[in-house]
Amino acid sequence: MLWSARSSLSTRAGKCSWTRLGSTSSVSVEPKSTSTMAFDPTSTLLATGGCDGAVRIWDIVRHYGTHHFRGSPGVVHLVAFHPDPARLLLFSSATDAAIRIWSLQGQSCLAVLTSHYSAVTSLTFSADGHTMLSSGRDKICIVWDLQSHQALRTVPVFESVEAAVLLPEELAPELGVKSTGLYFLTAGNQGILRVWEAASGQCVHAQQQLPGPGRELTYCTLVRSAGLLLSVTADHNLLLYEAHSLQLKKQFAGYSEEVLDVRFLGPKDSHIVVASNSPCLKVFELQTSACQILHGHTDIVLALDVFRKGWLFASCAKDQSIRVWRMNKAGEVTCVAQGSGHTHSVGTICCSRLKETFLVTGSQDCTVKLWPLSKALLSKSTAPESGPVVLQAQTTQRCHDKDINSVAVAPNDKLLATGSQDRTAKLWALPQCQLLGVFSGHRRGLWCVQFSPMDQVLATASADGTIKLWALQDFSCLKTFEGHDASVLKVAFVSRGTQLLSSGSDGLVKLWTIKNNECVRTLDAHQDKVWGLHCSQLDDRALTGASDSCVILWKDVTEEEQAEEQAKQEEQMIKQQELDNLLQEKRYLRALGLAISLDRPHTVLSVIQAIRRDPEASEKLEATVLRLRRDQKEALLRFCVTWNTNSRHCHEAQAVLGVLLRHEAPEELLAYEGVRASLEALLPYTERHFQRLSRTLQAATFLDFLWHNMKLPTLPAASSAL
Repeated sequence: MLWSARSSLSTRAGKCSWTRLGSTSSVSVEPKSTSTMAFDPTSTLLATGGCDGAVRIWDIVRHYGTHHFRGSPGVVHLVAFHPDPARLLLFSSATDAAIRIWSLQGQSCLAVLTSHYSAVTSLTFSADGHTMLSSGRDKICIVWDLQSHQALRTVPVFESVEAAVLLPEELAPELGVKSTGLYFLTAGNQGILRVWEAASGQCVHAQQQLPGPGRELTYCTLVRSAGLLLSVTADHNLLLYEAHSLQLKKQFAGYSEEVLDVRFLGPKDSHIVVASNSPCLKVFELQTSACQILHGHTDIVLALDVFRKGWLFASCAKDQSIRVWRMNKAGEVTCVAQGSGHTHSVGTICCSRLKETFLVTGSQDCTVKLWPLSKALLSKSTAPESGPVVLQAQTTQRCHDKDINSVAVAPNDKLLATGSQDRTAKLWALPQCQLLGVFSGHRRGLWCVQFSPMDQVLATASADGTIKLWALQDFSCLKTFEGHDASVLKVAFVSRGTQLLSSGSDGLVKLWTIKNNECVRTLDAHQDKVWGLHCSQLDDRALTGASDSCVILWKDVTEEEQAEEQAKQEEQMIKQQELDNLLQEKRYLRALGLAISLDRPHTVLSVIQAIRRDPEASEKLEATVLRLRRDQKEALLRFCVTWNTNSRHCHEAQAVLGVLLRHEAPEELLAYEGVRASLEALLPYTERHFQRLSRTLQAATFLDFLWHNMKLPTLPAASSAL
């Protein structure tokens, strides 16, 4: 089994992927830092507020500054144009919490609105342009009359408001807008959207408060043409609502920081769930990358696991609790059960394998708990109307002397393995958690334990950088795999238990063959610790998540590579047969071109040797080489460098070089790709070959001289008697 990266979900801060991104124009804005900016309704003017208290207006089309307003104390953190471009009005607010109205036509300050006592966070205008709503961190919203520059109404909203939006003047019963008048929506540190009636100052609608930190809203805007409302949370998530009902339409996950665990979801592994350094879980649909953000935990989620059918999955967190979630056929996920009982962070969780009957959790309180699931949770049609079902632990067992980092349930649901920072793994009998044996041998704490799906074998991954396989019968170590440069954080059996997939603190994912202890593939795509590793039900895909905020989907390419290799071999055989036929027919030009296309120097050498065996070798070689294309001549020159290093093949190399040097102009030869490196490699061996030939010639000349100057004795005449 071999793997290749198929796709990735990257959530690094400040990193965006665009289909097309280009700069149309640039303006040199301010010598000092710019704190805010805004475009006018025509998108031809840009207003900027600086840290020096200045407000500047820039012409985007002609690239120059048109206005420079001074008078704001401190940093200008908010600028906004009036929606009517004919009025040429600009509004700004600085650290003094006052709102200044600037006239672009008169190049002066028309009015200063002073009713806020803290920073003004947003300005929004009515459709007719006569009314303005301002919000601030002083927990009030103010309605202004822009004709008289007076405050019409001050509405206390009892939260620090980051954005306020004036709603369209039309009825929306679902939002509590049942009469005509001015209504506005606020978003602030409570993390909910609320609708207010300006006339009475009453809140007529409020979203349901969800648990967990990071829910504070930092921005909100209304897209009137699309009828949508967009809000931004403090943990960089974008939430898109239907404007008339505040029904959630889409969610976009933002910065995830460290990814701590990942799992496939669905019966066909159509979704993935990601636990990052956050109390929220993110569920992505792989085909569309649509995201659903799940709230429930109040502290960072540490681990995940999925039941065999893929509809139910479980999570555990630092809030000392566990939760069970269910996904329906539409891909919507809800929390159906929760449990608490550990006295410290719950760092690992494992689901039963045969049936959806129980959960096992391990905690930093050194205990393991077994949680049975009721049959009501298994029905996909029932939904908990009164909230999640409360789970009760059936068995609690103190298993180790230090933190328990991993628990694993055997494929038959009868055994439990635990791995701890105390450097040992232990085997327990379920459901009573009776100790059966201890696996000792690692030099540092264990991060992961896994049962083999086929054999009675347990795999352990340790901070000592090794993976060990243990026999369940006698608790002996069968094999040790070494190759990671740091802690091995996760291990999983693949290929029906014949291979191992491991991930480590070195950012590497390694594929091991158990039979020969060989690492057959190292996948280097992450830049930090790979905490999450999970394989699909068919073992054809793998999922990894790391501290570099990336989730990468890997695909098994064994069959593709084997098919590709087989196709290459067949193609090579066909070309070799064609080459033999061309040489038999003495079609040297096509034979040489075919041999060069195979990129095999020895095959090209055999063609050159066949040409030189021809009675008219010199003319044939010259005619064939000169008719080659330039790229073929460049390849032939590279092959000559290889041949020239061997005294048996140097004659062919010198013959080809002789043809090129005699018939190619020096300018053309120098234009060949890599010709300088080739000449530098040819010169020393050529000099050596000529020195050898010189010595051979001297020896032959000396032998010839000796032969001609030797005086042989005259043979005696044969006896006449004989």
